[in-house]
Amino acid sequence: MNLALFDLDHTLIPLDSDYEWGQFLVRIGAVEADAFAKQNAAFFAQYQLGTLDPVLYLEFALGTLAQFPRNQLDEWRAQFMREVIIPVILPPASALLQQHREAGDLIAIITATNHFVTEPIAHALGVAHLIAALPEQTTDGTITGKLIGIPTSGAGKVRHMEEWLGAMGKSLSNFDKSYFYSDSHNDIPLLSVVTHPVATNPNAKLEAHAKAHNWPLLKLFND
Repeated sequence: MNLALFDLDHTLIPLDSDYEWGQFLVRIGAVEADAFAKQNAAFFAQYQLGTLDPVLYLEFALGTLAQFPRNQLDEWRAQFMREVIIPVILPPASALLQQHREAGDLIAIITATNHFVTEPIAHALGVAHLIAALPEQTTDGTITGKLIGIPTSGAGKVRHMEEWLGAMGKSLSNFDKSYFYSDSHNDIPLLSVVTHPVATNPNAKLEAHAKAHNWPLLKLFND
């Protein structure tokens, strides 16, 4: 069995689900439009530049979720999936996942976006294993606004991957081949430890790094 890991945003789907969730909340009037949209855009720009403080961003994202009852959040998330996410799940990404399923590989999505937003996306993509920033919840599912553990970004993805495999009694060395597909230079730490890194729909910084290290480039869609 081989291991196939996938980033989510701009890798399997041609948008940033975290950013789009924020924009969705603005559109439906759940948050104060001008202030929220400005802060959301600023964080997104920092992410693209590789200067984002993931803890600071997650405090903003999870703090926003904590403002609302869980049943309301679940209703909005279902609407978000219907209107924003399902229409952009494209055949090339589905085919790539199916290729790894047919090979019998262990498949996981590992994303910096929080688990609340990404859980139904992973389900829609048919991926059972999701490693994502985990919001603290009360016993009734209410999101408190706090993060459990460390962010699932940068070098944090490596640590979370190791812990996930360790919980199954495995390590990266147990797999003959390990793949990681990502679009972002922020994921170079995890791309550097697998046997088969694939720069997928890469941004300019990752494309340059991939070419310098003879990593394959894959274009699933134009985004």
